[in-house]
Amino acid sequence: MSDDVLYTEQKQYVGLLKNMITPHFGHTPKACIITYGCQQNVSDSERIRGILDDIGFEFTEDKASADFIIFNTCAVREHAQDRVFGNVGALKNLKRKNPNLIVALCGCMAQQESVKERIKNSFSFVDLLFGTFALYRLPQNIYKLLKDNHRVFDIDDSISDIPEGVPAKRDGTFKGWLPIMYGCNNFCTYCIVPYVRGRERSRSVERIVDDAKKLIADGCKDITLLGQNVNSYNYNGTDFPDLLKIINDLEGDFVLRFMTSHPKDCSDKLICAVRDCQKVAKHIHLPFQSGSTKILKAMNRRYTKEQYLSLIKKAYDTIPGLTVTSDIIVGFPGETYEDFLETIDVVKKVKFLSLFTFIFSPRPGTPAAEMDDPVDKETKGERFTQLLKVQSEISDNFNKTLIGKKFRVLCDESGRKEGYMAGHTSSNICLEFKGDTSLLGKFLNVEVIQTDNDISAIILEEQ
Repeated sequence: MSDDVLYTEQKQYVGLLKNMITPHFGHTPKACIITYGCQQNVSDSERIRGILDDIGFEFTEDKASADFIIFNTCAVREHAQDRVFGNVGALKNLKRKNPNLIVALCGCMAQQESVKERIKNSFSFVDLLFGTFALYRLPQNIYKLLKDNHRVFDIDDSISDIPEGVPAKRDGTFKGWLPIMYGCNNFCTYCIVPYVRGRERSRSVERIVDDAKKLIADGCKDITLLGQNVNSYNYNGTDFPDLLKIINDLEGDFVLRFMTSHPKDCSDKLICAVRDCQKVAKHIHLPFQSGSTKILKAMNRRYTKEQYLSLIKKAYDTIPGLTVTSDIIVGFPGETYEDFLETIDVVKKVKFLSLFTFIFSPRPGTPAAEMDDPVDKETKGERFTQLLKVQSEISDNFNKTLIGKKFRVLCDESGRKEGYMAGHTSSNICLEFKGDTSLLGKFLNVEVIQTDNDISAIILEEQ
């Protein structure tokens, strides 16, 4: 079955639902989409929004006024999963007051059999659950729910094609997420993603370029290519550096970013592509997770501490102005204090722009969840605090070097201070400057004037 046919077949259900939903609810229904987790989930929610918009839903952020509430979930951390169960449980009273309310759960959590059974047995007011492979079947599943008045559970993962043609309705106008591949083949021992997202599947170059052109035509100034491991993208011989060059050469003024990358697949060719492509951001998010080669082996990361440091040095030496961010797991099973100090050593040597840091969270069904873990939570918490302190000092010292420097930024959000806006440089440094929402989506030339608390700049020129 072709990727075109997969969603084309769903359009018949869209047509049927357009005639069903207003009579069912007694008015034009409103949908509330709540998204957890990574940028891929944000992109998936844009497609859910696009499907619901086609059907005839309006949208709200107020759960109390919604007719359809859907949680797009993340399974990477235990805390995120617990939050979802708590927030779903809080809807029980809303469902009691409004029996027509549809409550749905989708995403990575929903793809797990254990979650499906828990929802089925303990959350009787949840009407619809579907996994990561079934997003495109949302029209069919809503139709089944309304027609048969029975709960619908769909976590079939037998599909191997990527459904194309699924409509997307973006929240913003000048920032866009562009998936280039789905799934992961790495099977890091702590990670649930390959089990809930499946094996790697790359989208065609033609489809990706078409989507990029549409984003640019719609006024998008900041495009992020998405995948569980974008470095391993390959479609009929076109690899990820090739794809970067193809999109970089499209007409338009935009910044091209990408995430997430795996160090084992970060090639010399990719580093040179980042250097040579004018529109590609001079920033790489390259998770290293641990500085201990022993722990990296237990994690099945397939590189050593020395290889990671060598790779970073090569990237810094090759790409002027490069910044690097990373992910770190503290307290992986078997991690000694000496192992943790190896992580601190990497942080001090690399001098990351920023870090996404986590205390190890065992995911049922992964090998790491079965490993002996003798270190108590309090000790892990102390190490976590120590790591944050080291990174904070590095960030403060880096920020001081920015004073007097000039940057081009895209104004993309409100600042934290009253009367200020914020924007990101090509190297992903966030700067704040006086202004209002009229600056959103504009490129600005700015100069950094102080770095206490937030990094503040003055606007030199609008573009």
